[in-house]
Amino acid sequence: MAHRNSESMMMSEKSASLRSTTSRQSADSDGDTASATSIDSDSQDQVSSFSSTKEFRCLSGETVQSVASEITYLCPYQEPILGTLRLTTYRLHFQSTDRNTPLVLDVPLCVISRIDKYGGQTSKGDHSYGLEIACKDMRNLRFAHNKQEKQTRKELTEKLAMWAFPVTHKQRVFAFKYTEKFPENGWNVYKPMEEYERMGVPNDSWRVTKINSSFTLCDTYPTVLAVPAQATDEDLKAVAKFRSRGRLPVLSWLNKETQVSITRCSQPLVGVTTKTSRDDENYLHHIMEANHQGQKLFIIDARPKVNAQANRAKGGGFEDQDAYQNVELVFLDIHNIHVMRESQRKLKDICHPTQDDHHWLSNVESTQWLLHIKAILAGAFKIADKVESHKMSVLVHCSDGWDRTAQMSSLAMLLLDPFYRTIKGFEVLIEKEWISFGHKFNHRIGHGEDKHGDSERSPVFLQFIDCVWQVTIQFPTAFEFNEHMLITILDHLYSCLFGTFLGNSEQWRQSEMIRQETQSLWSMINSHIDDYKNPLYVDYLHSHVLYPVVSLRRIKLWKGYYLRWNPKMRPQEPISLKNKELLLLRNSLRDTLEEKRSEVKTKKRLQIR
Repeated sequence: MAHRNSESMMMSEKSASLRSTTSRQSADSDGDTASATSIDSDSQDQVSSFSSTKEFRCLSGETVQSVASEITYLCPYQEPILGTLRLTTYRLHFQSTDRNTPLVLDVPLCVISRIDKYGGQTSKGDHSYGLEIACKDMRNLRFAHNKQEKQTRKELTEKLAMWAFPVTHKQRVFAFKYTEKFPENGWNVYKPMEEYERMGVPNDSWRVTKINSSFTLCDTYPTVLAVPAQATDEDLKAVAKFRSRGRLPVLSWLNKETQVSITRCSQPLVGVTTKTSRDDENYLHHIMEANHQGQKLFIIDARPKVNAQANRAKGGGFEDQDAYQNVELVFLDIHNIHVMRESQRKLKDICHPTQDDHHWLSNVESTQWLLHIKAILAGAFKIADKVESHKMSVLVHCSDGWDRTAQMSSLAMLLLDPFYRTIKGFEVLIEKEWISFGHKFNHRIGHGEDKHGDSERSPVFLQFIDCVWQVTIQFPTAFEFNEHMLITILDHLYSCLFGTFLGNSEQWRQSEMIRQETQSLWSMINSHIDDYKNPLYVDYLHSHVLYPVVSLRRIKLWKGYYLRWNPKMRPQEPISLKNKELLLLRNSLRDTLEEKRSEVKTKKRLQIR
């Protein structure tokens, strides 16, 4: 029972245990519960044994920087636990010394957002002197020190700040030191030309250009772009000048049968004088004409209209439907990064460390988190419906085209294209729409920086993954990946163990040699792919478009992620074990089916003779 009564996060020396440590307490395919174990197949007895007997082991490239004994972990769900606290170059590791309360707690240092001291020499009472650590993954940790050893807290705090915030201290994050090797190379998952060819590009209407190979056209776009075939390189340069940050409209997705497209960009630079651009108007007309079935181009502006109008004062704005022929403009009313950050703060406050049962529903409502998730899903639904039902090409943008735009384009593509519902396809979707097209991961997450109050931080990517989870629970057999994969992705969004989510742009990643000097998250996932498979997946039943219900009656709080640190919210039996049992049963049934088919074929051949 030990692992259900603590925040157990286990570590062993092999890459299999790396999945355990870094995907901490993940839940798999049940949306209403959270898995308590972080060891793939271990029983409760094994967990207890591990906690009390296993020695601490470093990852490849990890070194211990400090060890403090007689530290008390003030667990919010049980009595204080005495143990040893280790600080390494990658994580904070606590292991209890009491065999009656076995506990191993691992926290990657880059998950930490703030470190505070509490108490002083005059503080009275037990555990009134120590450290409080706020984390990006919906929890806070408290460790109490012996007041007689002031130097221990001072030394630990200084070293913890240095290693938890390496960028602030002019150092690189741990991903550059991590040397684990995996059988699969995740950096080969996404190849732009392969993905465009899968969609039937180039063709008569669309071409591939490398005009941005030196990032001179747009420094936050990738080097390989797909654009209307009628547009020349000079046209592209002119259009880029009329779009914020040079982020001109480019192809995200194309239905190769109907030629209906989804394109993405940033806001036009209209300003208070309502400037126009003939080049931009012609370019959007080329996008519309590339779809032979469409008579209009549908423009989605993800912002509230009042925000878009306010942006005119800063030189931005939105398309004037009088200037652009055959376009329809719709605003989605999705709020900006500051509103979302405040909503996440409120959500964390009600989820950790305890939940108020008497006011739970009203507390959740007060965060407005589910309303934001609904707005994002509704926008993606609208795009998918326009593309599939009305055969209209859709252009998506917000202000700069790297936050709400990425949410809209990637979710719509997930609903439209079953390829993105596979494990490889989902990895490609993230690499393409989020990483290569310049979502500012460094700024939004704050990798390795101690600026916890930075106004640039926002849970944009977290909301995307939350929306994906919402769709998976409405269509439980339509996705090859499980909930465990979604939580693993979010854990490593913060951990800085892999290079996948480092940086704000492809240009920066090239200059820092991310592919050469760090490991890809997809390397780890694809090397142990069965752990991330959904046993209920049936590919041949879901080749069609998914239309999720976006009513608040169907949208749920993702308890498997937001409440996973509370042992009362975990299932009695780890879902990962059930998933593996179901996968084995499914494979066995498939083998039996193939054997029966082979027997039938053999009998038919004998009858013919």
